[in-house]
Amino acid sequence: MRRWVQAVAVCVGAGLGPVTVQLSHAGQLPVDVHPVSRSRLPPVDRAEFDATRREAYDAAVRAAGSAGAPQSAAALRLHGSGTDLRFSGPLGRRLTELAILTTAREHDQPYEWALHELDALAVGLDEALIDVVRHRKPITGVGDPEAIILEVGRELFTTRRLGPDTYPRALATLGKTNLVDLIDLMGRYASTGATLTAFNQQMPMGWRQSLPLSFTYPDDIHLDSRSRLPLRPGPYRTSVSALYGRMASPGGIGPFQIRAYGQGLPSLESRVGERLMMLAILVTARAHDSQYDWTMHEPPAVAAGLQPEVIEIVRHRRSSTGLDENDAALVDFARELFTDYNVAADTYARAARAFGETDLVDLVALMGAHAADAAVLAAFDQQLPEGVDPRLPLP
Repeated sequence: MRRWVQAVAVCVGAGLGPVTVQLSHAGQLPVDVHPVSRSRLPPVDRAEFDATRREAYDAAVRAAGSAGAPQSAAALRLHGSGTDLRFSGPLGRRLTELAILTTAREHDQPYEWALHELDALAVGLDEALIDVVRHRKPITGVGDPEAIILEVGRELFTTRRLGPDTYPRALATLGKTNLVDLIDLMGRYASTGATLTAFNQQMPMGWRQSLPLSFTYPDDIHLDSRSRLPLRPGPYRTSVSALYGRMASPGGIGPFQIRAYGQGLPSLESRVGERLMMLAILVTARAHDSQYDWTMHEPPAVAAGLQPEVIEIVRHRRSSTGLDENDAALVDFARELFTDYNVAADTYARAARAFGETDLVDLVALMGAHAADAAVLAAFDQQLPEGVDPRLPLP
């Protein structure tokens, strides 16, 4: 990854001056932001980590291009427990399933909801509380920590930030480690939900749709896989019946099977080019109002050959009409995925023609990873490096 200073020089040399945005100067920090980490969390101390987490710290430093305290979503995650967030994190299974259900609800993702509703019931989550999440009922009467988990999820995914009232209450209720784990978990399941939505993964035949939606998913799926991708021959990495033996279901469906169609992110640049990858990152950052992710990736995007006029269309949410066919297909696909939580059949078909199934799966994985980062960056109000001006207009 290019160092930020190098990328800035490229951006200025390309003639892209600072963008006018409705934000304070980068040097003026909110009162709850630490001056060194430039986030709501203090700098992490490498000396406190074991060998594995020191490697993660060093990777965050390299990614940020800084010899000092790293500033990125990866650095913020270092404040978490470092455990398997779903199965062995200190939050406990009951609260993690509540967090996952809240994420599925706020992203209108019925497959993710259906599987995790079963698990939530199995680990003791009350049916009445599940109904509060399912129908977006008022939190009145729900006690903490359940109430603050619901409030954090609803606010974060609706407004793309945690306000100055919600954040300190969440921190006081959950503690720093648990709050970081919670946001990280929610971001990861938002990413998983994006994969399921992009490829229209429907529930196994005979399962009841129990999540109320304001729209109908397109009917463009294969009957065997119940998704837009055909069923691949086994053996499968996981199967729904193995995880949820309470209900009979076929193997070969779900997020792991969808991702198996890809070749992985390490080879994506050699297949689609860095320019297209940068476009995918920028349109994801724009959809999530992620100032940090946008500003840190715009200069590398310019260096990779993404034209200023394309960047302006994404920055200001203008129509994709007039863009190159592949650019337009990706922009429209990502906008529907992250704004509507429903990709129309013709939008998907256009993107599949442009990129093919393999590359589209990996592009969705890339965008999903940045959607997960956006949640972490927003929750902990990660500011830009000192002296770097914001480039994304925000509400």
